[in-house]
Amino acid sequence: MLQQTRVETVIPFYERFLRRFPDVASLARAREPAVLAAWSGLGYYRRARNLHAAARDIVREHSGRIPESREALLALPGIGGYTAAAIASIAFGRPEAAVDGNVTRVLARIEGLRGRRDSAALRGRVRALAESLAQGTRAGDWTQALMELGATICLPREPLCDRCPAARFCAARRSGEPDRFPEASATKPPRAERRLLLLARANGRVLLVPDEADSRATWTLPYARVGATTPPLRAARALAAGLLGVFTALSGPSGAFRHRTFSHDLTYEVWALDLVRPPDSRRRSETVWATRRQLRRLPLRAHTLKALQDAGA
Repeated sequence: MLQQTRVETVIPFYERFLRRFPDVASLARAREPAVLAAWSGLGYYRRARNLHAAARDIVREHSGRIPESREALLALPGIGGYTAAAIASIAFGRPEAAVDGNVTRVLARIEGLRGRRDSAALRGRVRALAESLAQGTRAGDWTQALMELGATICLPREPLCDRCPAARFCAARRSGEPDRFPEASATKPPRAERRLLLLARANGRVLLVPDEADSRATWTLPYARVGATTPPLRAARALAAGLLGVFTALSGPSGAFRHRTFSHDLTYEVWALDLVRPPDSRRRSETVWATRRQLRRLPLRAHTLKALQDAGA
């Protein structure tokens, strides 16, 4: 859950997920829609599908016990080198080095290693150093200490050097410019995009469609991308007419919000369509008029949850 998601965002999802699936066996027995519903709002649903598949592999191939070795962990769906090393060291005390961006920053600063943080040369030097330091009797504590140090003290900008337990060993601090270690990667700014959401309601139900952007595994309010010169009302009417054949009583925007991901900077406008009863949909087999109960159980995209919350749905 913490991959590409902040800790404070994850905690309530993590707690609810564990109440629903308290062990590997219960997760393996679950149907995928139930797993995705429990993940609803976290995004990047491929993570949930991989977690589900890994639980099934653990039950089938390892008698329900999570494997301890890095090699066996790497064979599970969705687990790469960092996650495998973190599990092996934290859960099983194996001397494995879990190297992510935080750990790279901490060790590069302590040793005064120069180079861009995404360069193969710097990554290789940091990994070699991390592996040499992981060879202790409390590998899990060491792994977590490095993670925590990078996340809370050795920050990318304005690191809290006066609170750092490694300050007296740190070459970057001695340089007087610790935030220049390592050098920043070349990054592309998120792509700005404008979208509108259609909030169609009838008899206490809300119209949802499967999200093509997520291989139709999750549900979303109908949405459309809007060009810089396209009138939003025209786009909203076209969306409503294409789905339902109607756009009377269309009003908006009834709300607007911004949603940022690593690759996109999205601005959403919400356009409402209130009907007496659900009309015959032109794509009936691909849509659902969801009740409040279903909205709590279906896997929904984050922008849809935000729009529904703002609308009190």
